[in-house]
Amino acid sequence: MLSVTRPTPSHFGIFVTDTERMVDFYTQVFGLTVTDRGRGRTFKSELVFMSASPDQHHQLVLASGRPEDASFSTVMQISFAVPSIQHIRDIQVLALARGATNLRGLNHGNALSIYFSDPEGNTVEVYIDTPYYVAQPHGDALDLSKSDEELMRETEAICRADPTFMPLEEWRAKFQRAAPSA
Repeated sequence: MLSVTRPTPSHFGIFVTDTERMVDFYTQVFGLTVTDRGRGRTFKSELVFMSASPDQHHQLVLASGRPEDASFSTVMQISFAVPSIQHIRDIQVLALARGATNLRGLNHGNALSIYFSDPEGNTVEVYIDTPYYVAQPHGDALDLSKSDEELMRETEAICRADPTFMPLEEWRAKFQRAAPSA
């Protein structure tokens, strides 16, 4: 069971045109597990529930019904946190091999991210947090051909040069002081 102290984003759903292609993409690229699937009784779409965690029945829901003539996706981004920079590199290779397009990398200071379009044009972000805070939006080029050590040195230098810089723990303490009490 997910433990929360206030309303907390926990999962999201997107409409898709080709359900099986999208199930294949998200299971193969991100290793998500299909936890359930079926047609809704009141919501008359085919639904596929997927998760990366045994603590959450679903973190992503794919729902049939996206019109084939949809001119663009209204999904701003679907974001996946990963445990290391190497995971970002690995997912980049898998995603491109499975039909992802429009790949770009950004160093946000507080995170290192790649963005790409999934096979139906939804923007996907894959990221790792850094131990730094800088005000957002912030985006410098990210070159994943550099070593992890070089990327982290570069990121720290970029962050320390920003007047809004603070260590992540300091930002978290400010967040806790500003959060509404439960």
